Amino acid sequence: MTKIKYLLLLVGLAGCFASCSKDSFDADAQFRNDTTAIRKFITDRKIPAIKDKSGVFYQIIAPGSGSVAYTANTSITAEYEGRLLDGAVFDGTKSGTPLTFALGGVITGWQIAIPFIQPGGQIRMILPSGYGYGNSAAGAIPANSILDFTVTLTAAK
Repeated sequence: MTKIKYLLLLVGLAGCFASCSKDSFDADAQFRNDTTAIRKFITDRKIPAIKDKSGVFYQIIAPGSGSVAYTANTSITAEYEGRLLDGAVFDGTKSGTPLTFALGGVITGWQIAIPFIQPGGQIRMILPSGYGYGNSAAGAIPANSILDFTVTLTAAK
């Protein structure tokens, strides 16, 4: 009976050590890596982007007009193109065919950057992976991907 207890204890300890040895995702390290890559990207391409306190980089191409006070329930209508840093387009609207979303229903990077413009405005946002899909793949977007969006906001209410 004692041998069985020791055997179970040994198996339990082995399981603990095995689970501890698995690589765990380090969001802070990923954010630092993303920020470094984004800084290089915008410097190499001479993009006059601003870094928000959140870590989202953006360029206001056209501010738009109006005085929409954005909330999670704000309905936004936009034309957009989403690219990876290598230029590969992973999503977008067809020209002249905007889509409508609740601001609270889009990725966090959009929730942060869209309020910088008003209807009729255009913004380019370069999002660290944590403000997109994080360490999960989503369709054509690999895990830990920095996302580069150009968005024209056609309406917000």
